[in-house]
Amino acid sequence: MSIQNINWYPGHMKKTREMISANLKLVDLVIEIVDSRIPVSSRNPIVHELIGSKDRVAVLGKADLADPRETEKWCREFTSYGYTALSMNTRSGENLKQLNRVLDQYQKKRDKEKSNQRPLRMMVVGVPNVGKSSLINRMTGKKSTRTGDRPGVTRGKQWVALQNGMQLLDTPGILWPKFEDPEVGLNLAFCGSIKDEIMDVPDLALELIGVLQDRYPELLMERYKLESLAETPLENMDAIALKRGFIFPGKRIDYERTGRTVLDEFRSGKIGRITLERAE
Repeated sequence: MSIQNINWYPGHMKKTREMISANLKLVDLVIEIVDSRIPVSSRNPIVHELIGSKDRVAVLGKADLADPRETEKWCREFTSYGYTALSMNTRSGENLKQLNRVLDQYQKKRDKEKSNQRPLRMMVVGVPNVGKSSLINRMTGKKSTRTGDRPGVTRGKQWVALQNGMQLLDTPGILWPKFEDPEVGLNLAFCGSIKDEIMDVPDLALELIGVLQDRYPELLMERYKLESLAETPLENMDAIALKRGFIFPGKRIDYERTGRTVLDEFRSGKIGRITLERAE
């Protein structure tokens, strides 16, 4: 599949949209989790349309992998939209106390406005592999949903109770039917929200190297021990392969292994803390 023309909308995505629409009336608050490295590309316009004026908390997840200066700017940007926004490392639980304080404020707001007193009900939404299950596990203090590094691990609807009695409705990851901007599809693919099985890994890595050599050249050089960067991404990919010894007999470059290494090391933060979309 061409990485410039991604059109991925499996049947379960349609079911998830219908599920969110049907269950939205049951919740008081929506927690929308996005990837701190791509805060725009990892937002779902369908979810935005469905949520409407419902109270919303924006959690910028995987903050440990993103440029902290950019994450701070993005939190201010989301706040300017009228949302409550905070960054989190969903795996370690960093900033979990801040999120709990925010939820307590929404609980007090509901208690004040509604005559029927009950615990706050929330829905967690986001694109695949953005860290929803890790966030829920942190909030509940136990492994209440299955988590994984591959998109599509969570299946079906799950209500999860927090220790304070609040309830969470977990939903599978949802993507929109078509990427109007090819850059959005690329960013999601870079970060692993689209399965590598439907992508050309060497071509995807080549695109990523082009982005990194432009925006984070020092990190790219440091990670792969390059004294300088060449003009083209292909030349730099060749240099990375040579440094790592990813060479076939006859001095042919193993582009598959090189590409997979670059993608894996970007996604795990080994290249450095990188944000692909910068707040204006």
